[in-house]
Amino acid sequence: MSTESSPRTRRSQRSQPSPGSPQSQPSRRRRGASAAGERASRTSAQLQDRWRRLRESTAVTTEPAREAATTWWGRRARPVLDVVSPLGWLVLSITAISWFVGLAFGWAEALIAGLVGVFLLLLAIGFILGRSSYRVELDLARSRVAVGDRAVGAIEVTNTADKALMPAAMELPVGRATAVFQLPRMRPAAVHEDLFTIPTNRRAVITVGPVRSVRQDPLSLLRRQLKWTEPEELFVHPRTVALQGSSAGFIRDLEGLPTRDLSSADVSFHALRDYVPGDDRRHIHWKTVARTNKLMVRQFEETRRAHLAIALSTNTSEYATENDFELAISVAASIGLEAFKEQRHLSIRTHAGPVHTETGRNMLDDMTRIEGRPLRKTSVDVSRETADHVPNASVFFLITGDQPSAGDLRQATNNVPPGVRAFAIRCAHGLETQRANIGDLTVISIGDLQDLGLALRKAAA
Repeated sequence: MSTESSPRTRRSQRSQPSPGSPQSQPSRRRRGASAAGERASRTSAQLQDRWRRLRESTAVTTEPAREAATTWWGRRARPVLDVVSPLGWLVLSITAISWFVGLAFGWAEALIAGLVGVFLLLLAIGFILGRSSYRVELDLARSRVAVGDRAVGAIEVTNTADKALMPAAMELPVGRATAVFQLPRMRPAAVHEDLFTIPTNRRAVITVGPVRSVRQDPLSLLRRQLKWTEPEELFVHPRTVALQGSSAGFIRDLEGLPTRDLSSADVSFHALRDYVPGDDRRHIHWKTVARTNKLMVRQFEETRRAHLAIALSTNTSEYATENDFELAISVAASIGLEAFKEQRHLSIRTHAGPVHTETGRNMLDDMTRIEGRPLRKTSVDVSRETADHVPNASVFFLITGDQPSAGDLRQATNNVPPGVRAFAIRCAHGLETQRANIGDLTVISIGDLQDLGLALRKAAA
């Protein structure tokens, strides 16, 4: 056997670098760099874990102290600081700066300004000291009114102290405004009553109260408030009209519209069939039995019970003005109230979701809370959602503004199941009340709420 290697083997051996050759240095440096990176990442992970555990242990340790500090701030410090008005904080800051400048630089004028500030603050403290003892009752004659109705309330204040009380002021927040009532000097057990009226020009949920007594100095540097009642809500419902006599207009058949589904018990007769054990004997057609000598029973078509579905668009981009949006809400509320009067099922849905329709009061309360805003969703979306959630509706109303085109209205009602009477009501002040048909869709234009009943009767004729 020859021990000599071939030339190719010798060349390959010569091409392999030795461990100490310069060619092995880069690979060694790469391995070292990767090892250093792994060590750095492990060190960073360990530091993060330690920092997390330190924070958790610190949070657990300091939690009682933080809760105590929060409680102290809410019960002790905050009420005291709230007494100082913004003007009072300004005077307090100027007083402190004046004392510092006067003492540091020997300025007599600054010291005089500081003394004046101290005098004003001490005088203000004298005005807010003292204790009042009242029994205050806030009475809203009606907590639910319609737009334009008078909302009247009363405040009754009784002196429950054993001595006479000096004149004071009572404040009553009404929405964003505040009403002020001046109390005279009151003897023990004396009663003072004030009446007030809340404007109801627009649909809104108005928070009334709480009634609070106010003590403050003439310059309003310090202001001490004491609450005596809880806040109450006043619902200003949308304006509605009675649709008298319109029930025969937009739903002709009280039993509903017939469908293709067959039933053994309903009101729409379809045909006769052979008797099957278990059938109700009340549905046996005895005249046919006498003629054919066979038991025959009546078969009925299932009817779609009177169920109103209302899809109300709250996308303000589909209304020309805010008043048009309010008109749409009034139209929806008027149709809903008529459904309750006729004891029919009602479902109302907006872009924000369903409206509570258990009672007429719940419906109007929810309609009062509706807020319109520009949205990406349109009447097409709210119509599709309503049709999906109310598949058994017999009459479908889409209520929107005058901005959607005829094609948009047609597309919006394409999701309404066959056999359902569909109406689209366009609401805009100044529109001529009229009716138009787009295929099976009846489009009603409403420019005045008073014309709603007549328009519905004509549209459903």
